[in-house]
Amino acid sequence: MESFLNKLKDISTFIFDVDGVLTDGSVYVTDSGEQFRQFNIKDGYAIQLAVKTGYNVCAISGSRSKISIHRLNSLGVKDVYVGAHTKSDNFRLYLEEKHVLPASVLFMGDDIPDLEVMKLAGLAVCPADAAEEIKAISQYISPLPGGRGAVRDVIEKVLKVQGKWMSEQAYSW
Repeated sequence: MESFLNKLKDISTFIFDVDGVLTDGSVYVTDSGEQFRQFNIKDGYAIQLAVKTGYNVCAISGSRSKISIHRLNSLGVKDVYVGAHTKSDNFRLYLEEKHVLPASVLFMGDDIPDLEVMKLAGLAVCPADAAEEIKAISQYISPLPGGRGAVRDVIEKVLKVQGKWMSEQAYSW
């Protein structure tokens, strides 16, 4: 755990998969075919705090969900890639646009489509309910499942290690 906490000192950028990380992976479908996803409010609080505190925050999803874009934009996340067939391409593009080195990136993924991009990030992490292949390459496995606080868990750890968790921004939503 000590070496993991040391790696958190250099994190400036959070990149998350959506389904299975920011959501629990469930998709609710109405009779008309409309799809809904459920997001965790505590994850949302941590995301907006990371944005307000000056971290780069991005999401890369294979899904084309407009709901995900809307939810993340409402939290201050402007960089949301949907319909990403090759997440590593979006990852490289984002880092180039933001002038960020891979070593300062924490990427949280949960399933096989995240495997290659997680290998590019400085710190690969996953929720408790991630696929075994993802757990095998993760440097940290949150004790919480996707969509149930895993995102909050890693953001909170980074902000605490960097002394930014209970900052002035923490008291406003």
